[in-house]
Amino acid sequence: MASIVEGREVTTLLEELTTMAGREDPYGHYTRLREMGPLLREDDGTLIVTRFADCTAVSRDHHLGKMPVDLLPHAGLADWAEHPALYGYFTSLLGINPPDHTRLRRLVASSFTARRVRDLRPATTRMIDDLIDDLAARASEGPADFVPAFAFPLPLNVIGELLGIPHADRAQFQHLVQDWSAVLDEITPEVLLKADPAARAVRDYLAGLAAERRRRPREDLMSALVGHEEAGDRLTEDELLTMAGLLFAAGFETTTNLLSNGLAALLEHPSQLPDLHADPAAAVEELLRFDSPVQNIDRTVLEPTTAAGVRLEPGQRIVAYTGAANRDPRRFTDPDRLDLRRGDNASLSFGGGMHYCLGAPMARLEAQIAFPRLFERMPGMRLTDGAQRRNSLTIRGFDHLWITWEP
Repeated sequence: MASIVEGREVTTLLEELTTMAGREDPYGHYTRLREMGPLLREDDGTLIVTRFADCTAVSRDHHLGKMPVDLLPHAGLADWAEHPALYGYFTSLLGINPPDHTRLRRLVASSFTARRVRDLRPATTRMIDDLIDDLAARASEGPADFVPAFAFPLPLNVIGELLGIPHADRAQFQHLVQDWSAVLDEITPEVLLKADPAARAVRDYLAGLAAERRRRPREDLMSALVGHEEAGDRLTEDELLTMAGLLFAAGFETTTNLLSNGLAALLEHPSQLPDLHADPAAAVEELLRFDSPVQNIDRTVLEPTTAAGVRLEPGQRIVAYTGAANRDPRRFTDPDRLDLRRGDNASLSFGGGMHYCLGAPMARLEAQIAFPRLFERMPGMRLTDGAQRRNSLTIRGFDHLWITWEP
C-alpha cells in the first residue's frame, strides 16, 4: 500500500499557492508537489493529488462526489442554506450527487444540446467581429484592456443569447458572478458579504425572466427549461432558477478566463500563430492544457475506495489539482512548452466523469472562432504593462490584460 506524504514542505508549498505570487505562476509549485509523491496531505487532513493519472481517476471515481449537505455542518457550514451564494452552489449540478445529479443533468442536457450550441455559430461570429471592431479602435489609440473589451462581453453575450437575456441587461452580471464565484476559493464572512447579495440578485433577475417566458415563450433556453418535461418529470421552480443561475454564471466565467489566458499565451509565443490558423480546434485544446481556466476540483469520499494506491474512507476530502495534472511529464512530453501542434493533448481542464463541464462545447466554439479572427484582423497585437491576474486559486485568469496594436 502506498504512503501519504505530509509535513512542513507540503504545507509551505500549498500556502504559497494561495499568495498572489503563487497565483501569478503556480506551475513551479505544481512540479515540486508532483515530485513529492502521488498523494499528499494538508494540515487539515485534506488529501491532494497532482499527477495526471491520479487526477483523472479521482474525477471519474463514482465512489467520490461532492460533499453531501448533511456533512456541511461538520465542515463549519451549518447555516449554508441561509446563504444564497452557498445554497445556489450546494444545490446546483456543481454541488450535488446522484440520483439528483443524474436526473437534473438529464433534464437540462436535453435542452442544452450540441445542436443548439452549433446553431449559435453565426451569431457568435457576428458578436466576435463587432467586439473586434471596438477593441481595434481602442488599441490603435493606446493600451486597451482585453478583459472588459472582449474576454468578458463575448461569452456573456453568447450565454445571454442562448438563455434569452436581453442585451441591455447583460453587463450588470460580470461583477455579480465574480463576487458569487469567490465561494469556490474560500468561504469566509468577508466573501459571503459580497457573494450572498450577488447570488440573490442573479436569482431574482432569472425568476423574473422565467415568469416572462411562461407568459410568452420564445426560442431560447430559458423557455425550454420552463416548458421542458421528460417522462413526466419537470424542473421545480427552485431547480429551474438554480439551474439557470449555474448555466449563466458558468457560461461566461470559465470562457472569459480561457480567452484571456489563451491570448496571453499566444502573444508570448508569436511563432506559433501559423499553427493556430492551421487547426484552431487543436490549438484551443493545447491552450486549455497549457493554462487551464479551472485549476482544481474537490471531491468527498462517499464510499470506500482508493486513490493513488491508498484506501480512502467516507467523509475524507480530496482535491485534484488538474492544473498540475495538465503539466505532468508522465502524460505529456515537454509539458511546460506551448505546442499548438501537440497531437495528444486531451486535458482535464473541463473536469471529468459525471461532473464534466456541461458548457464545454460552447466554450470551445467561442475560442475556436475568436482566436483566429483576432489575429486575422489585428495582426501585430502586443502585450503591454499592467496585466493583473485574478486573486483566485481555483479560477485562473486575468482581471486586466492590456494590449496595443498598430493598424
